[in-house]
Amino acid sequence: MIKRNPKEYSPIKDFLLFPLRAIFLVEESKFGLTSLRDERFRYVKKYVVGRCLDIGCGKNNIFIKQFLNNHGIGLDIFPYEGLTEDNLVETFCELPYPDNSFGTVTFIANFNHIPRDLRSQEIREAYRIVERGGRIIVTMGSPIAELLAHLNVWLQDKFFGTNIDMDSERGMAEGESFFVLDEEIKGCLENSGFSNLERHYFPTQWWLNHLWIGFKG
Repeated sequence: MIKRNPKEYSPIKDFLLFPLRAIFLVEESKFGLTSLRDERFRYVKKYVVGRCLDIGCGKNNIFIKQFLNNHGIGLDIFPYEGLTEDNLVETFCELPYPDNSFGTVTFIANFNHIPRDLRSQEIREAYRIVERGGRIIVTMGSPIAELLAHLNVWLQDKFFGTNIDMDSERGMAEGESFFVLDEEIKGCLENSGFSNLERHYFPTQWWLNHLWIGFKG
């Protein structure tokens, strides 16, 4: 699937119509408006350097395939639609790559789905495979935004027969949560060795979503 030219979308229009997009345009961009998923990917793409490993890539490995032109690898534990054996691993705590293999490792809208007792271990493994001068990127919405987003996709699947709630499809394991506070993300990144952390908000989502970048010196 070929993505539309980003110039077809207006940041001003996206900003003004954010509540409408948040309810109805969770996955697919249409009507000249950017979906929340595509918008999140576009924000992350701006900060990716080198070859990217997208952890928890989800259905169809969209970020790597459509936004990075296959310049990287997407991995997941659950066999979502569109994934092959090359995209599947049993755990993110032991990845099948040597040290310093990737310029960037991304956790896009899924850090909260790492069981709490595994978060530090997974981030340390990400640090191992990021090359010197590389980075990690983690996106997370505000608590109220995350709770409302999960409720929205659940309601849409229940009443309109859609299939966008990946949490219901996969199920939530013990230790997962609907959101993670910035203090925990920041602490986990720093304790794993990442430094010079940066936080960047998404203005077109009314600053209710943002990303963290940590660097490997």
